[in-house]
Amino acid sequence: MPINKARLRKLHRILAPIAILPLLLTASTGILYQIAVVRGKRTQFMGLLDLHQGIFGPLNLAPVYPLLNGLGLITLAVTGIMMWFQTRPKRQNRA
Repeated sequence: MPINKARLRKLHRILAPIAILPLLLTASTGILYQIAVVRGKRTQFMGLLDLHQGIFGPLNLAPVYPLLNGLGLITLAVTGIMMWFQTRPKRQNRA
């Protein structure tokens, strides 16, 4: 069953702003924490590790944060790839 192009774009357009924020937060805190580890300042930046794992003060999303991040990334990747394949120009056979 082919997926309607308009519905696919709408799904991608709705999910992208929702999924990009946690993905950017996870990537940036992971990079910054790793830089702190390399510089030997791990204990001073433990708050970054909490944010990276989904612990936002009293709100602890650590049990579901990686799952939601992964599902969001996979969904955006799949819808993006599907849109890319739908918009690619088809080759013409020249005989």
